[in-house]
Amino acid sequence: MFPVTEHVAKSKRHTSFYLACGAADGPPIIFVHGWPELSISWRHQLPCFAALGFRAVAPDMRGYGRSSVYQRHEDYALEHAVQDMLELLGALGRDRAVWVGHDWGSPVVWALASHHAERCLGVAGLCVPYLAEGFAPRSFLPLIDRAVYPEVEYPLGQWDYQQFYVEDFDRARGAFEANVRATVKALFRAGNPAAMRKPARTATVRRDKGWFGGAAAAAPDVPLDPAVLTPKDLDRYAAALERTGFFGPDSWYMNHARNTGYAIEAANGGTLVLPALFLHAAYDAVCETVTSRLAEPMRRDCRDLTEVTVPSGHWMAQEQPVAVNAAIARWLATKFPALWVRPLRDAPCGRSSG
Repeated sequence: MFPVTEHVAKSKRHTSFYLACGAADGPPIIFVHGWPELSISWRHQLPCFAALGFRAVAPDMRGYGRSSVYQRHEDYALEHAVQDMLELLGALGRDRAVWVGHDWGSPVVWALASHHAERCLGVAGLCVPYLAEGFAPRSFLPLIDRAVYPEVEYPLGQWDYQQFYVEDFDRARGAFEANVRATVKALFRAGNPAAMRKPARTATVRRDKGWFGGAAAAAPDVPLDPAVLTPKDLDRYAAALERTGFFGPDSWYMNHARNTGYAIEAANGGTLVLPALFLHAAYDAVCETVTSRLAEPMRRDCRDLTEVTVPSGHWMAQEQPVAVNAAIARWLATKFPALWVRPLRDAPCGRSSG
């Protein structure tokens, strides 16, 4: 089994810390995390795809972990994250890669595919579908399921929390930073089938005057959910987020206008012709794509799209690693048979103990 090793890629404009696993000459597959995660979010994927013959790589995104941290909201616009990934690809000595993103990592890899298709073998998004006009309110608000979110009561639907960042950024950030360990435990929870077809708690963040209620200055100290995190994982997330804070992670929500303008510049009108994979989370009440219309524009704008539904909540790569790894591996085997390099028989494609 290949070890997971630590690396740093530096350019004049940015430093990316990243984890890597697998043969150095294997075809690259790069995993891009979302909010508020780290490269370790892909701890169950790296050894699996390394054993299948790939060079599996997962960076800390800007503002996170041991990568560069910036002090302006605009430094967290998608175009900068895309450039970071292109520089990482160059540091790996490669021209193209398979890109896999989750949460805010999905808009990053979708943007790579729409702006730099020549740098992509294929692209996969977990939970957040491709929106050619940009992952921004003007694109996703018209797709809200009004049977669940009546417009009078929930004008912004499940996306209300995103506007809270715009209206009271410091309050949002402060609640997360007040007790980072409790924040991580409160956020990283397994999916709950009983919560589906009901308004998500993110739909009332402005009304509640905060993520955890107006009277709560910090996240409640709930028990760790072992379906998603181990105590060691919790320690690593908490230590990293305590060190960097939430300014960078939360600033990803402060660039909707910039990201929309960037999306307009995409090649081919934003239509993707390369192989694309989307994994729906069956029990993700916020990025709900199974019964809502949120995934419809993606089906129109991706010419070679494969869709798989995973019985998971939002943190699917950590909650359901076997199902996620199987879906990605099946897609790779089907769409890219030439990439496979003598996979090992004992590929560890379940949970990693690392």
